Amino acid sequence: MSLLEHPASVSSRSVGDFLDAVASEEPTPGGGAVSGLAAALAAGLAAMAGRYALRQDPDSALFADLITRADSLRTRAVALADADAYGRYVAATRLPRDPDPERRAAIRAALDAAANVPAELGRLAAEVAEIGEELAVRGNPHLRSDACAASLLAAAAAGGAAMFVEANLSTHPDDARLTAARDHAATAAAAARRAVAAGNDPADRSEERRVGKECRSR
Repeated sequence: MSLLEHPASVSSRSVGDFLDAVASEEPTPGGGAVSGLAAALAAGLAAMAGRYALRQDPDSALFADLITRADSLRTRAVALADADAYGRYVAATRLPRDPDPERRAAIRAALDAAANVPAELGRLAAEVAEIGEELAVRGNPHLRSDACAASLLAAAAAGGAAMFVEANLSTHPDDARLTAARDHAATAAAAARRAVAAGNDPADRSEERRVGKECRSR
């Protein structure tokens, strides 16, 4: 495959093919694509938990909104996973050294994109983590573990995204994207902790058992 040729999109690959590609010696797909896919999976879990919550409370505008947001974030996360910013950087570094100005411009543009993609992913993942938290607290108790998993997975994606922003902006310590990425990672991690705390609340577990008994008696 040509250095400038885009690989198959994440959504078009089988799980096995994607895992094999990640584990290979090729530079892409790498951590950026994996973080994007993790955020997409987290959004998918959150959307599922939201749909079960809406089934339990069909008139809830809150749950309907959370589902819409989660679905939209999932689509965007897949697009970011496919952005392959690092792949463009690798391709730029392998361009012929003459004419040199064009090569330098390509590298600068690729590095800037390589920071923009995880910066956006971090913001997106933080929002997914907060949606998961909301559903862990207010959603269907039978899907609380799924909502917690969504928050935890999104927090991991946000943390990974922050690491990539820092790596790509290592020569620009004052860039506002660094602070934003760290803030998004911290926000996602806090949301995940609150989601897990809600899932471990004994009172909530008691309510979950009560609802389960009522469902079985119908």
